[in-house]
Amino acid sequence: MFEAIALLPKSNQPLVLLTRHSIREAADNNGFASYQLPLTPIGRNLAYEWGKWLSANTSLQIAACLSSPIPRCVDTASEMLKGAQAAIQDSIDESQQLETSLLNIDQHNLLVEPGSFVLDIAQAGPRFKQYGALKFINCFLSNQLPGMKIPVQGAQDILRLLFDHLPTQDNHLLLAVSHDTILAALFAVMAGHTSIEHKDWPNMMEGAFLWFEGESFEYSIVNWIWRGQHYRFKVQNF
Repeated sequence: MFEAIALLPKSNQPLVLLTRHSIREAADNNGFASYQLPLTPIGRNLAYEWGKWLSANTSLQIAACLSSPIPRCVDTASEMLKGAQAAIQDSIDESQQLETSLLNIDQHNLLVEPGSFVLDIAQAGPRFKQYGALKFINCFLSNQLPGMKIPVQGAQDILRLLFDHLPTQDNHLLLAVSHDTILAALFAVMAGHTSIEHKDWPNMMEGAFLWFEGESFEYSIVNWIWRGQHYRFKVQNF
């Protein structure tokens, strides 16, 4: 994530940080993580320190926040906001302190399942448990699963959500916290991939920076930095 900072645009335009939640308690023996699993103390501290580092070491200021409604995502967002606020407590710009401290975390169902890519959990859920996360995502990417959106449509829905909540001021950051399956599917669709491997899976607290070129979503160019690589595409050609 640190290497992405050097690749961000120099134009000081608003950005998005779309990230997986921080470190949670271990999943069950089958690898399935209940939505009730909380962050660990280490996970809370990691989110806090990451938010603090971003505020202290870059010109970015978290000015808007979206999250999956699942508690570990909301808690990740909350800890990052606390860290960012701690980094500017001694700032002479009192208005900046107030703006960050009063931010609401907007919980949105497009950042959780069902919602992002799943339309009918009764159809998709059993196959997720049968296949496991990686095979499930690969079947989804090749349009082999019932109860799911078309991959491009699901990706567009998420990107439009981010575009619509993008701050308007320079150097302002939209923080959006979601889950590994959603990020894995979204990044694959954005890159034009029809399959992914274990190495492509987002780690906890790992994410991508995004920004949009253009005044409307339909005619915008989406840029994103993922694992040190800069990607871009036109929404019209998606």
